[in-house]
Amino acid sequence: QVQLVESGGGLVQAGGSLRLSCASSGRTFSSYVVGWFRQAAGKEREFVAAISPSGGVTQYSDSVKGRFTISRDNAKNRVYLQMNSLKPEDTAVYYCAADRIFRTRDLYDYWGQGTQVTVSS
Repeated sequence: QVQLVESGGGLVQAGGSLRLSCASSGRTFSSYVVGWFRQAAGKEREFVAAISPSGGVTQYSDSVKGRFTISRDNAKNRVYLQMNSLKPEDTAVYYCAADRIFRTRDLYDYWGQGTQVTVSS
């Protein structure tokens, strides 16, 4: 079982930055792919970024590529999402998720509760 807890969300002005953190208490966290997804009000959940267990492979959606960076610290059981040059359209609830398979679809086995990110114009 993998439990995930997101933190770091908040209100920021357009052009600003936030760093989200996904923490896990599971001993096998380092063996999981971790993805970040987001869901804006009235919209479907969408893929943002994913990182392989070792951190050597990452993938981003086109909408965040070049602005967001996913990374992980397996010694601390944490995955981060550094978000720069934020835009109002980045406003959403952000979720981290863990799975054994590297994918961009929201079919991950384990999910956090989400953290709200609001970007004002």
